[in-house]
Amino acid sequence: MIWDAPGYLWLLLLLPLLYGISWFLRYRLRKKRERYFSDQLFSQLQTNIRPTALLVKEGLFFAGLFFLFIALAGPKIGTEVREVSREQLDLIVGLDLSLSMLAEDVRPSRLEKARFEIDRMLRYLENDRIGLIVFTGHAMLHCPLTTDYAAFRMFLDIAEPDIMPSTTTDFQPLFREAASAFESSERAGGNPARVLIIFSDGEDHFDRYSEPLQQLVNMGVYIFTVGIGTEEGGRIPIVNPETGAFRDFHRDRQGRVVTTRLQPDRLQEMADLTGGQYFQISRTAHNIEGFIRQLDRLDRSTFATEEITRYQNRYYFPAFFALLCFLAALFIPGYKPEETRKHN
Repeated sequence: MIWDAPGYLWLLLLLPLLYGISWFLRYRLRKKRERYFSDQLFSQLQTNIRPTALLVKEGLFFAGLFFLFIALAGPKIGTEVREVSREQLDLIVGLDLSLSMLAEDVRPSRLEKARFEIDRMLRYLENDRIGLIVFTGHAMLHCPLTTDYAAFRMFLDIAEPDIMPSTTTDFQPLFREAASAFESSERAGGNPARVLIIFSDGEDHFDRYSEPLQQLVNMGVYIFTVGIGTEEGGRIPIVNPETGAFRDFHRDRQGRVVTTRLQPDRLQEMADLTGGQYFQISRTAHNIEGFIRQLDRLDRSTFATEEITRYQNRYYFPAFFALLCFLAALFIPGYKPEETRKHN
């Protein structure tokens, strides 16, 4: 036997305490009575009392408390075996780590906002495998497909632009790395939906991703894109890497402060070509829930079937006995009827 809420069993310790208090009060009452009445006189005055019935009522009351505390603890007796199928899909997050993702037109920055939304997305996932590719002009599989969401969060937290060899954006290496990651993770047990979700501001300095994008289309990969930023744009702060103190804004070769803007058209095109959807996250738009709704419509494969043994909660048995005891204690008369007293 196991218990659903074993903490309630500590209430059983109250029973001897309550009984002790009851006995002590009866003892004091008897001592006071003996000061003023003899046993014979008292019995004549209390002809309507049924002492045995009162003791039975008290016993039933304590028995009711006992069963009530047992019911609250939730005894689980017996088992139920159920077969459960676990389903999943493969989801790779493509996170843009280019310099423009440090712009602060979305607070605290585009990169931090993307990181926050990805972490929020994880709360809706269950059993699905998730991986992380970080990219600029190069791409790197930062976290292979896994169901260990804690490990994924760890890799997400340490994804910073300074781990990449370049600072500009190119979607071509991202798509090639995603295709490779999906192919290397193929497994038996069905064909799960494959999803690539890209968090980026849409800037691409090369515009050469058509061929690897078509490869993903041929593989049946759905691409969802999330635009981070505003079309009004923002400046890119430069901070001291040791102290975090602001030094200047990023400037071009002519010394002018660079303003980087969200470019949604390219991200929209990628999503449309693969049956995905484009979402935007800005100061006021937060559409990650829309992506989750789309994700729920995709086919998941059964990757495991297992038998789960569940204990049956039998709290209703002691609860029923508790109710019987309380009702019996309530209806058993502790005093003789009026007719019986007159007859006596």
